[in-house]
Amino acid sequence: MELYEDLKWRGLINQISSEKLIKKLNEESLTFYIGTDPTADSLHLGHYSSFLITKRLAMHGHKPIMLIGGATALVGDPRGSTERDLADKNRVFQSFNKLKEQLKKLFPYEIVNNYDWTKDLKMEDFLIEYGKLITTSYMTNKELVKKQLTSGISFAEFSYMLLQGMDFYHLLKEKNVTLQVAGSDQWGNITTGIEIVRKKTGKEVYGLTMPLITDENGKKFGKSEGNAIWLNPDKTSPQELYNFLYNVSDCIVISLLKKLTFLSKEEIELIEKEHKPNSHYAQNILGKQIVYDIHNIKI
Repeated sequence: MELYEDLKWRGLINQISSEKLIKKLNEESLTFYIGTDPTADSLHLGHYSSFLITKRLAMHGHKPIMLIGGATALVGDPRGSTERDLADKNRVFQSFNKLKEQLKKLFPYEIVNNYDWTKDLKMEDFLIEYGKLITTSYMTNKELVKKQLTSGISFAEFSYMLLQGMDFYHLLKEKNVTLQVAGSDQWGNITTGIEIVRKKTGKEVYGLTMPLITDENGKKFGKSEGNAIWLNPDKTSPQELYNFLYNVSDCIVISLLKKLTFLSKEEIELIEKEHKPNSHYAQNILGKQIVYDIHNIKI
C-alpha cells in the first residue's frame, strides 16, 4: 500500500491543500515540519498521536523537522472559545527544554524553536513583511478566530496565524520545507502560511491535517479538555497509561490501533476479527503496544 493510501486507511487524513500532494507523498522526498507550543512541561497522548506522523513519513523517505514554538507559546493560539492566559516567558523556556528532551527520545529528528528567528524581529519589519500580505477579512474568516470573536480576541492571539505563517516561510528558506503537517484545528494557520509563502516567493507549498483523536464522546485527548494522558512517566505512569488504553470503548479501539500503532493493515484486521465485545482483547494489544513504544516497557 502506498503512503497516502495507508494514511487514509488509518484515518490520518483530514484535509490536504492540493491533490498534487498525494503524488508527492507517494513518489517524492519532501522536507516537512510539525510543531507544538511549549504550554506545559510534558507532551500528552494527543501530541503523541500527531507526532507519530514523523515516523510514518520518514519510513517512506521524507525528512521531518519538529518545531517547538517558544515564540508562538508566548502569544497564544486562538481556541475558538476564550482568550488564553498570558504565558510566563521563563516557564515557556523551561517547558521548551523538557519537551525537547521528550521529543528527542521518541522521535530522533531535528528540533527547532521559532523564538530563534523572531526574538530580534522589529515590530515594523514584522508588520511590513507579513502583516501587509494578509487582510483582516481573510483572518476573521478562519474558523477558530470567527468563533472567538463573539467572546473577544486580543490582537496578540489574532496575530498568531501570521507568526505561524512566518515559520513556514522561514523553514522554506532555511531548510527547504515544503509541507506542514498538523492536527485539524491548525488548518487555518497552515493555509495562512501557504498564502504567505505564495505571495513572498510565488512557490506552492502544501498542508496536511489529521483528525484529532477523541474518546467515544468526541472529546479530544488534551490538557485543555482536562483529560490529558501525559507522556512523562512521573505524571502518568506506564501502568496508568496502559489502564487508560485498556478501558477505551470498543467503538474506538480499532481506530486507535490504526492511528497510534505501526501494526500493519493485515494485523489490525485480524485483531478486529478476533475481538469480541467487552473482551478487552484489542484494548490489551493497544495498551501493551503503546506503553512499549513510548516507555520501552513490556506490560
